[in-house]
Amino acid sequence: MAAPPTPSPLVASTRHFVAPRLRSLLPAAAVSMSSTSSSIPAASNGRPVSGGAGEQPPPSPLLPHASLEVAGARCGLLAGFDSLRRPYRAFPVVASNRHVETIFAAFARSLPVVALRRECLRAPDDGAVALDWVSGDDRALPRDAPVLILLPGLTGGSDDTYVRHMLLRARSKGWRVVVFNSRGCAGSPVTTAKFYSASFTGDLRQVVDHVLGRYPQSNVYAVGWSLGANILVRYLGEETDKCVLSGAVSLCNPFNLVIADEDFHKGFNNIYDRALAKALRNIFKKHALLFEGLEGEYNIPKAANARSVRDFDEGLTRVSFGFKSVDDYYSNSSSSDSIKKVSIPLLCIQADNDPIAPSRGIPREDIKANPNCLLIVTPQGGHLGWVAGNDAPFGCPWTDPIIMEFLEYVHNEKNSSTRGSISYEQQSVTKTSAPDVSVHLLGRDALQCSRMTGSTLLSCDDIVAELIFEF
Repeated sequence: MAAPPTPSPLVASTRHFVAPRLRSLLPAAAVSMSSTSSSIPAASNGRPVSGGAGEQPPPSPLLPHASLEVAGARCGLLAGFDSLRRPYRAFPVVASNRHVETIFAAFARSLPVVALRRECLRAPDDGAVALDWVSGDDRALPRDAPVLILLPGLTGGSDDTYVRHMLLRARSKGWRVVVFNSRGCAGSPVTTAKFYSASFTGDLRQVVDHVLGRYPQSNVYAVGWSLGANILVRYLGEETDKCVLSGAVSLCNPFNLVIADEDFHKGFNNIYDRALAKALRNIFKKHALLFEGLEGEYNIPKAANARSVRDFDEGLTRVSFGFKSVDDYYSNSSSSDSIKKVSIPLLCIQADNDPIAPSRGIPREDIKANPNCLLIVTPQGGHLGWVAGNDAPFGCPWTDPIIMEFLEYVHNEKNSSTRGSISYEQQSVTKTSAPDVSVHLLGRDALQCSRMTGSTLLSCDDIVAELIFEF
C-alpha cells in the first residue's frame, strides 16, 4: 500500500503571467465573490437551483448540485464528493463570456514551478515521445504508489498551466505523476516524418505498458484534455475489457470531430483555429528536413503554410495515418464511438459552452448506457477554462478537485476489492523485474536514454536529462 501523502519539496512557487494587471481591472465586488458569491447560476439541466427569498436550498442527499448536468448509471456516487455538493459558481466578469474565459485561463492562470526529469522512449516505428516525471519521486515515493499519466491537448505539454496544476494536486496526495508529451510537443523529439493524430493510440499504449513495467505493483490511471482526451477514450475503447488502466478522466473532449470541425470555422472560433495552426507550423518547421522528398499524397507546402488545423491535417496528418481525406480522418477518429466499449471507470467532464468541444457532440446516451461511464457538464467553463471555485481566478481549474476525488474513490474501491488477494509471487516482485532506464547527461544540448533491457539507444538533441522548469 502507498504511504500517506507527504508534502512535496519540489514545488517552489507559482507565477502569474498577467495576473496582477488583470486583478486590478476586475471590480472589487467580483474579486470578493471569487470564494463566496451571492449569485446563483441558472441550472443547465432544468432542475431548480434557488429557493425562497433568493436563498440556496440544501443540497440533495442523493444527487450532486442542481447547477450541474450529471449522467451515468453510478452518478449517485458523485453526491459524496464535497466539491460537487456546492453550486457551480463561475468567477464574475471573467466567465461572463466563453471566449473571455478560455483566453483568460490560457494566459492568466498561474504556472506552478516544478522540477521535472525527462525520459525519452523509442517507438516501434523509430519515432520518439518524451515522459516528464517529477524529479526525485523515484526515491521519495513507495514503489506501489498509484501512477497518474497526464495527456495534454493539441500541441500541449508539461509546460501548460492546467497540466501543472493537476500534476501538483495529484503529487500532494502521494501519487506518482508523469506527463506524456506527444511527438514534437514540449520539446519532445521528432525522429521520423510522422507526428501524432486524434486516431493514433500506439504511443499511448507503449507509454502505459512502459509505466506498468516499471511499477508493476502500482495501479495506473490517466487524465486527458481536449485532443489528449479523445486519444485516451479511443485507447480505452480499443482495449475494451483487456485495458490495464484502473481508471481515467476525460476533459473538454471534442468527442465528435466532424461536429467540432464544423464549429471551428464559425465566428470567433477562427481565432483558436489560426492559433493552433500556428503552433503546428512551428513544430513542423523545426523538423522540416525530415519531410523533404516525401512522395504520394503528401502536400508539404500546404502543411508548412497551414492557416487552419484542417489545412495541416489535409496536407500531412491524414496522409501519414492512411486516411483518404481530411473528412475521412475526422469521421473515423472521433472518440464518441468508443464510449460503448469502455470497460474501466471513466469520468467525462465537459462545459456546456465550450467553443472547441461542442456540447451537442457529447455522446450522452452512450455514456448513460455504459455502467462504467459518468458525465458531468458544467453550465460554463469555456475550453480548458473552468475559472470557478475557491482558487479562481488565477489558481487551478474548478475540475481539479473533482478529478482527484474521483480517482481516489476508484483507487480505494479497487484496493478494497483486491486486498488480501495478492499472491506471494506478486509480493516478491523486485526492482530488477521492471525495465530499468538509465539517463546519461551528455551535455547541455543532448540526452541519451538507454533501456538496459534492450538494445535501443535514443539520442535526443536539444533536451537535457533533468529539466528544471522555472517560468
